[in-house]
Amino acid sequence: MTEPIETRRVPVARVDELPPGTMLMVQVDTINILLVNQDGLHALQGTCSHEYFELDKGFLTGDSVTCALHLSRFDLKTGEPIDPPAELPLEIYPVVVEERRVLIEVGDGPLPISEE
Repeated sequence: MTEPIETRRVPVARVDELPPGTMLMVQVDTINILLVNQDGLHALQGTCSHEYFELDKGFLTGDSVTCALHLSRFDLKTGEPIDPPAELPLEIYPVVVEERRVLIEVGDGPLPISEE
C-alpha cells in the first residue's frame, strides 16, 4: 500500500492582483508559476516546455496561453500543447481561494515541471 502524498497550500497572490483576463507570474521554490484569471483561476508551469521562455510574456487567447517565443499554445485547464513546436504538457497546479488569497496546492518536495 502506498502512503498518501502530503500536500501543502502555498499563498501566491491576492485575488485583487489578478483581475479577469490577466496573467501574473509568481515564484514558488524558485519555480515560475503562471497564474491566469480566464474563465476561472488557473495555475500552471510558468515556462514553456519547449524552450525556457516565460509564458507571462505571451498572451491569452480564449482558453489557452501562447508562448511568445515560438507561438506554442497550451490549454489552460490541462496544460496540453495545442500547437507545435511544444510537445510536452505544462504542469498544472490546483488553485484554492481562501480569504481573498490565491493559494496553490503542491506536494511536499520539489515542484514538478516539464522540460524538453
